[in-house]
Amino acid sequence: MTTHQPASSAEQALQAVEALIAGALRRGLLEPLDAGAARNAVLDLLGFDAPLPGEEERPAWSQGLLEPPAWASGKAGASPSADGPGMPELLAPLLDYAAEAGIVPDRTVTQRDLLDARIMGLLLPRPSETQARFALTAASQGVAAATDWFYRLNVDSNYIRMDRVELNRSWTHPTEYGELEITVNLSKPEKDPAEIALLKTLPPSSYPKCLLCKENMGYAGRADHPARQNHRILPLQLSGEAWFLQYSPYVYYKEHCIVFRAEHVPMAISEESFGRLLDFVRQLPHYFVGSNADLPIVGGSILSHDHFQGGHHAFPMQTAPIEASFRHPGYEDLRFGIVRWPMSVLRVSGSDPDRLRRAAGELLAAWRGYSDPEAEVLASSVQNGERVPHNTITPVARRGADGSYELDLVLRNNRTSERHPEGIFHPHRELHHLKKENIGLIEVMGLAVLPGRLKQEMELLASCLDGSASWEQALAEGPPTMGQHWLWLEELQASAGGAALERGEALRLVEASAGDKFLQVLRDAGVYKQTGEGREAFGRFLASAGLVPAG
Repeated sequence: MTTHQPASSAEQALQAVEALIAGALRRGLLEPLDAGAARNAVLDLLGFDAPLPGEEERPAWSQGLLEPPAWASGKAGASPSADGPGMPELLAPLLDYAAEAGIVPDRTVTQRDLLDARIMGLLLPRPSETQARFALTAASQGVAAATDWFYRLNVDSNYIRMDRVELNRSWTHPTEYGELEITVNLSKPEKDPAEIALLKTLPPSSYPKCLLCKENMGYAGRADHPARQNHRILPLQLSGEAWFLQYSPYVYYKEHCIVFRAEHVPMAISEESFGRLLDFVRQLPHYFVGSNADLPIVGGSILSHDHFQGGHHAFPMQTAPIEASFRHPGYEDLRFGIVRWPMSVLRVSGSDPDRLRRAAGELLAAWRGYSDPEAEVLASSVQNGERVPHNTITPVARRGADGSYELDLVLRNNRTSERHPEGIFHPHRELHHLKKENIGLIEVMGLAVLPGRLKQEMELLASCLDGSASWEQALAEGPPTMGQHWLWLEELQASAGGAALERGEALRLVEASAGDKFLQVLRDAGVYKQTGEGREAFGRFLASAGLVPAG
């Protein structure tokens, strides 16, 4: 491609290259010996033949050339300096220049992101070097220091887009079950109409097979698939099988990681799944890990590739207490208890992960085949002449403070009915204006991930409450989905007693109401409700699985 390079912006771009290299050195992405090669690679990508005069002799290039890399001496986990501008700020002038010089076809977010990843990929260690640094840090400083280093690498490489994650609107909401966490997801950029039109013209592609596949690492990306040159994954062995660990580019909580199978195989919850989860927390005891369920409606958004999600975060469900204890005659060494939570959770704990795996496997088998029409639970139904299963489990594993193992087994059922065609144990229709999507692992544990449209919609509702806008104005200014909130506004106005509120008070009322509605979302998704009838029905299942109340 022939590019036009305006003189003034070209000099600014060359200065930006040097700032980028210095920032990468400062953060430990590059070692001194890497700086020259990285500079040349970035210059070539942007169509330059040479750096600014004298830049190749900068002290950062000459210092430390005769010393081994820090990671080779066991210092990979040391905290690099994050002083100065962040990587998004350092990349911005280079992306601007690329658009002006015709290196990218347009100035859309998608094209900028494709080039962003390509540039950062030139500054990162190779995948095998990343693995070696992680292993050496884990051996010399502990696995927590190793994950700290790897997470920081993902942030500094701009793979984890912290500049966008910080746009999310988050708050906590007190309830009788503890403080729920609420996030309005604003981190994923929306595509403009021209990009959407382009996507419709693209031929279908089957490579990579999905966004989780290991083949994404280093992939250049395209208009309908993100670039992944700045993506690094770590190999893991779980129950003797090949798996990988990566971080989510749009983290919803601290060190939000994804653990995915090497092969592209569908999601499946089994006794073997429990063994893999427990093996993960054996190796990374400071992390939790869990799996979405494996059935539509109650499962996650990607059912085509077996994977887990984990991280370094204590969710509200984890801190919820046991409200009823049980024992199993065949597993007297394990503890069983119903968790005081709006969904139906059985916590199993003990010191032997193999015993825990086997017990959880028996409970899964019992639940898969269990029916209780009085509680609207049917194990399966016949549809088009085929048996369709309805019962499954959302499991979560972690280590206790004493080193013991814990498994939270969340009972799920994906039946539908005429009254609830989206799911009997799914957010009911009166809540769809807030949350219509599947209730997956993250929501199950007490963190609501709400759609980005709600930011503007909630602010407009607050404007109606503080008197700065009428409902008609809110409809005119808001997105097409604004009209679905009319009943919500009536509820809010009733809560406010019909009086106009101060702006801050109005926003707090809307947030609190959203928190109440998320609690109802969890109650709807719970198979056994927090009522006398619900607890009795939960007890019937546990008795059928061989559990008896602890004396």
